[in-house]
Amino acid sequence: MPSPAPPDNLATLSLDAIAELAEDRSLPPVEKWHPERAGKIDIRIARDGTWYHEDDPIERPALVRLFSTILRREPDGGHVLVTPIEKLAIEVEDAPFVAVEMKLVDDPVYTQRTVFRLNTGDIIVAGPEHSLELRGAGENALPYLHVRGDLWALLARSVYYALMDAALEQDPVGITSDGTFFPLAPEGMAA
Repeated sequence: MPSPAPPDNLATLSLDAIAELAEDRSLPPVEKWHPERAGKIDIRIARDGTWYHEDDPIERPALVRLFSTILRREPDGGHVLVTPIEKLAIEVEDAPFVAVEMKLVDDPVYTQRTVFRLNTGDIIVAGPEHSLELRGAGENALPYLHVRGDLWALLARSVYYALMDAALEQDPVGITSDGTFFPLAPEGMAA
């Protein structure tokens, strides 16, 4: 069952509130569900994170949030919505989530935490369990944040720019969050 309504923005949240939201991730155990009944449903997640059903946008954020909690990526790379009794294949154009906001927070233990809010309202703190990586080479490199399982979030352009502003202040180019350093110099480009 999804947690209460997600925050509208990170700017108003304290470090304690961010930590609480990041840990309040009581999600269904979709990785343990292997139903025999399988099919396909006309749901598509567009590159910008918009969910569509039969080519109409799903307008209810609570419904998108609910669906996102039962989303899983299969070993063949496909995405499914899964319950204990059935799994339904859906189309995902790129990553199923989009990081729409970022906040750098000074933390007395880790020095810095890089916190992201996803389009579903989920709060993710980059660190050992939630890596940041660039995929692609040079100017075509795109930034991704690990969410869970084999599910990733593409960083929205404005979030990527904010992240790179902070990363370019480091040598080598990158960001440290929760005690983990993430290099962010695109391959084929000088750092």
